[in-house]
Amino acid sequence: MNTKITDGLNFLSKLNFGRVMNFIQVVSSFYISKISKKPTQWGLPVSITFEPTTSCNLRCPECPSGKREFTRPTGMLQNNFFEKTIDEIYKKTSYLIFYFQGEPYLNPNFLDMVKYASSKKIYTATSTNAHYLNDVNSKKTIESGLDRLIISIDGTTQETYQKYRIGGDLNKVIEGTQNIIKWKKELKSKTPHIIFQFLVVKPNEHQIKDIEQLAKQLGVDEVRLKTAQIYDYKNGNSLIPTIEKYTRYKKQNDGTYIIKNNMVNHCWKLWHSSVITWDGLVVPCCFDKDAKHQLGDLKTTSFKELWKSTKYKNFRAALLRSRSEIDICKNCTEGTKVWA
Repeated sequence: MNTKITDGLNFLSKLNFGRVMNFIQVVSSFYISKISKKPTQWGLPVSITFEPTTSCNLRCPECPSGKREFTRPTGMLQNNFFEKTIDEIYKKTSYLIFYFQGEPYLNPNFLDMVKYASSKKIYTATSTNAHYLNDVNSKKTIESGLDRLIISIDGTTQETYQKYRIGGDLNKVIEGTQNIIKWKKELKSKTPHIIFQFLVVKPNEHQIKDIEQLAKQLGVDEVRLKTAQIYDYKNGNSLIPTIEKYTRYKKQNDGTYIIKNNMVNHCWKLWHSSVITWDGLVVPCCFDKDAKHQLGDLKTTSFKELWKSTKYKNFRAALLRSRSEIDICKNCTEGTKVWA
């Protein structure tokens, strides 16, 4: 059976009446809000993101964690805090992402948290640079029940790979991938669904066919080509691809660049998902990397209270009124469609 179909069936197997009804509530409230231009919110988030840590071993040039440019503190998500929140929402929430900033495997309790979420039959996913997928961690990853493993691999030669993944070792990425595939076979596990994520930038755009060939050779389930978010793009940037399909930006007649997407006054992400930092701050989405738009703190308030709080309502209202006035939305190409 096609591995994508297998992955889809795995996700569907985790749905129950409560989660399906929650999804219907969330979608309905999103479209009512779009039409009425007034924020309506029913249900709990379909998807939730937890940040295992802000620490990272690499120094990628367009990543605040890699550039060490955070104003917020660096730390590790703790088991007890994580489990308390999961216990509050798991009956309605279907999908859990263990990634925001940083490298998840640097948190020593990361796989214990995956195991806990898996025990609640939540579909779990993470994204890693694969430098810590040694034999022991790879076996534990399979045993944790992780459903999806996204491996960031932005080059098929060390020379190309290190132009974006600064400080990285391509051999470790390949070795880590092989470890995961080995233990998946040995433990006769259908999960995780393994994805090679290739961030297309100018230095590696010539290796798109090569990454597909490498993935096939290793036995990776899927390859995803991702466009890069560039912070300093207005006057051009050496990372912006020349292949039009894989760039979020377009060049104007005067030589400057603008973002391609049309800025619409709604965003699906603010209705169906939420992002929680390692220390319990709730932020609107993954574009608020420095947690400037804090909608609440789970150390002092329950998630259910925050999700329908005045702060959340006001932020959704601001989106419906004029999304272009919100700084984190100005460089965003996501969130405008359901399941975009």
